[in-house]
Amino acid sequence: MSVALVFSVLDYAGIFFFAATGGILSARKQLDPFGAAVIGAVTGMGGGTLRDIVLGSLPVYWVQAPEYLAIAAAGGLIGYYGSELVRGEVGARRVAMIWADAIGLSVFCVIGAQAGLDAGAHWSIALLTGVMSAAFGGLIRDVILNDVPLILRAEIYALAALFGAGLYVLCVAAGLGEGMSAIAGALGAFTIRGCAIRFGWSIPAIGKLD
Repeated sequence: MSVALVFSVLDYAGIFFFAATGGILSARKQLDPFGAAVIGAVTGMGGGTLRDIVLGSLPVYWVQAPEYLAIAAAGGLIGYYGSELVRGEVGARRVAMIWADAIGLSVFCVIGAQAGLDAGAHWSIALLTGVMSAAFGGLIRDVILNDVPLILRAEIYALAALFGAGLYVLCVAAGLGEGMSAIAGALGAFTIRGCAIRFGWSIPAIGKLD
């Protein structure tokens, strides 16, 4: 599998799964299908849009590639209508949203880091653009729909994205190759985020003041 194909598959998958989380949350908030498509598009493309603005890659990626908008809108609608299948099960929508979000985060932390390196940025900036790509779309989604952003909750979230982006950058520096490095970074981020979801991993808070 070529490097270009690996990144294309990861990019499309990340947008779709992130957009699906927007659709699922839109169903929970009782929005209409148009609202779900809009929230899906914002969620799926928000992180990458901010990344391109920061890196000076203008116009942003989806302006010249409208298929991204189509994938994001479709993901939002599929998440919206698909969540109806589990509406009667307590917490099922939230579980589906969290795991779809974990997939999107795992993919976009690598895509963002790769974009940073390709732009000639320092590796530390590549880590930042990786976390930014992974977290910003979900942050916008949650703020618009008046939900507590996942990135601000106790479970490890941004650190999983940072780990995946860091693993990608490290593997590239070690000469592993961009394609294998991307897969390794995405799997690493998903493992950390998945364990945080499954076992409640979190960074200890300072606690309440007296």
